[in-house]
Amino acid sequence: MSAPAQDLSGLVAVVTGGASGIGATTAVELSERGARVALLDRDEGAPPEGLPLYRADVQSDDEVKAAIERVVADLGGLDIVVNNAGIGAQGDVTQNSSADWLQVLDINVVGIARVSAAAIPHLRRSRAAAIVNTCSIAALVGLPQRAVYTASKGAVLALTRAMAADHVREGIRVNCVSPGTVNTPWVQRLLASAENPETMLAQLRARQPTNELVEPIDVARAIAYLASPLSGAVTGISLSVDGGMNDLRMPS
Repeated sequence: MSAPAQDLSGLVAVVTGGASGIGATTAVELSERGARVALLDRDEGAPPEGLPLYRADVQSDDEVKAAIERVVADLGGLDIVVNNAGIGAQGDVTQNSSADWLQVLDINVVGIARVSAAAIPHLRRSRAAAIVNTCSIAALVGLPQRAVYTASKGAVLALTRAMAADHVREGIRVNCVSPGTVNTPWVQRLLASAENPETMLAQLRARQPTNELVEPIDVARAIAYLASPLSGAVTGISLSVDGGMNDLRMPS
């Protein structure tokens, strides 16, 4: 399936967590649609060839602000922010320490606020400003052994709606995507550490009515749609990319 013809032409995009996984795939998708794309990441990973990487930890106000300012100076402005940086966590509320909670919330939620706060003064000058946050199906349904992660993504969903309300009159659209179980490096590490990887993979696939993991390109295309001026009437939504997990109830 080919991308729409250059619907992001002339726009500048920043993708956090852009060196790998969903972020890297999204960066390539945005670039193929005509955007000039900058990656923000605390690790080099294996970033897409030809796309500039700016080192920044979303837990650091100073690093985030400096990175955004460098992107704007280098690329001449800012139109699209994809807040994708995040970490996973396993366990119920008895199994995660206070330090675990603070770290996950700081990266997954406050990180979005830091990047957005640094970017919004520049987005206000854009003719097609958009912020897209990576949420999760975990914000919409209860998943076992994901207490702190689910809490963080529930906050991302609420934050997305609050930001959309705050900035809609400034011409800045804010939306989020809520993927199901995505075939990312994190999931691959989870499988590698499992006692029976094949059984776990079958369980993860079975979460989706399609009986398949969601692929990063599926999420990237949804992000690209929400980032594009083609979705100019869309703001404050969560777009599920989950193989039907949230909305379908299949017979066993």
